[in-house]
Amino acid sequence: MTKQAQQTVLAAELPERGQPLAGGVFVTRYWLNGVERALILLPDELVGPWGEYGVEIKGADSYSDGEANTRAMAEAGSVIAVKALELDGFIPSCLEVQLLMAAKADGLVVLNEERFHWLSTQRSAGLAYFMDFVDGWLTSDAKLHERLARPVRSLPIQ
Repeated sequence: MTKQAQQTVLAAELPERGQPLAGGVFVTRYWLNGVERALILLPDELVGPWGEYGVEIKGADSYSDGEANTRAMAEAGSVIAVKALELDGFIPSCLEVQLLMAAKADGLVVLNEERFHWLSTQRSAGLAYFMDFVDGWLTSDAKLHERLARPVRSLPIQ
């Protein structure tokens, strides 16, 4: 019997920011597509290329919806996206990673500062965004380069 991941969280049961929730660390509340959500940083780190250089993936260009981006990446064959989804998580978007950096600045989470991390937001057929977790430097690079990815989870708040 496999354990099913938590699907929602009650507002009254949300812990303080930086405390454990749903297999990770509660980062913050945010709104996505008209739904208030809890962003959770998972403990795992994945490594690999974002995807195939020169191939634009339809549905992987959202600046806010990392889960939709990651699903599109996985459908196109991205190994790190498949791994993130297997963890019941996803690779954060540009917006979601900014929320992670704010939590890091507040001393609530620890992020690996030794390597750049892929985001799920695609910039073009050849490029995707990545971030430096030292100071939050956001830029893009060729999708074929191997980088880390730090999965997150997002739960609707009821």
